[in-house]
Amino acid sequence: MSLDTPIAQPDPMRPVPGLSRLAQDLLPALYQHRLVATSQLHRLFTPHARRPVYLRQQLAKLRADGLVDATTRRTSRLGRAELLWYITARGADAVAQDPTIPRRGYRISPQTAASQLQEHTLTVVDTGVAFVDWAHRLGHECSPLDWEPEVAHRIRDGEARGADDAFMIPDAVLRYTHTTEGGRRRMLSFFIEVDRATMQTTRLAAKLAAYARYQHYVPNGGRRSRSVREAWRDRYPAFPRLLIVLTGASERVLANRVQDLRALAAADPHVSQLTAGVTTLQLLQDQGPFAPVMTPLSGDTTPTDVFLAPTGGTRD
Repeated sequence: MSLDTPIAQPDPMRPVPGLSRLAQDLLPALYQHRLVATSQLHRLFTPHARRPVYLRQQLAKLRADGLVDATTRRTSRLGRAELLWYITARGADAVAQDPTIPRRGYRISPQTAASQLQEHTLTVVDTGVAFVDWAHRLGHECSPLDWEPEVAHRIRDGEARGADDAFMIPDAVLRYTHTTEGGRRRMLSFFIEVDRATMQTTRLAAKLAAYARYQHYVPNGGRRSRSVREAWRDRYPAFPRLLIVLTGASERVLANRVQDLRALAAADPHVSQLTAGVTTLQLLQDQGPFAPVMTPLSGDTTPTDVFLAPTGGTRD
């Protein structure tokens, strides 16, 4: 087995009296991902059911028990609405009893659930759902808990100009187990950065620079010690690949966005050293992460898969 990063497989959450197994699985997913649409939960937990009738029943029971709540999202010009689910304080307390579930200090409120953050949060979930969907199709492993949103990575390298610059915060860290036809397993990790074509290029440049800084960042203690060790090695056996996922605009606009990102990378020698690629959410959903859907951020423009191996290179 090749290890890019270890994947902790958590034990099931401690049972809450009166809840089904599906309801028990839904709670930690809502706790971790903050806001999830009914259709997304259907693809994650009941993909083989034609209609999510049982899923809706279990969500309604969780809501009646005060463990989750929902807001609405308009999904068409005709006004068809979809429920978006989030965990309540009571539900979060129930999940927190399980020591295998990573603690999330962030709590979503009804106001936040209905705010402009809604679309960005749901797009990050859509990206994770695409990986889970294709893992099922390909016989790989990726579960609803195998990505974490907004994991902070501290950077104290003297370049920080403010509190925001002292951290590198991906939209998500995603873990995936790839299995070859010969049965060889490889555990991969990715930094996911979602761009809905609303971010200014200068902000994109700053985010890319933060990834490059983190890749080479050595804490002060490390500089004083005999061996120099980058901070990321305490979290990851290999530095995660950076996947930039574009959506929210026409194909032409997104194609221009890819060129802008490559130009930003070319202008910064540190950024150009990242193992990074750009794709669209549509390509990721339609063709999967192991089709040639990724345009490398630097170097050759030939599309490749999420391994992002250079032309003529190997994946391992």
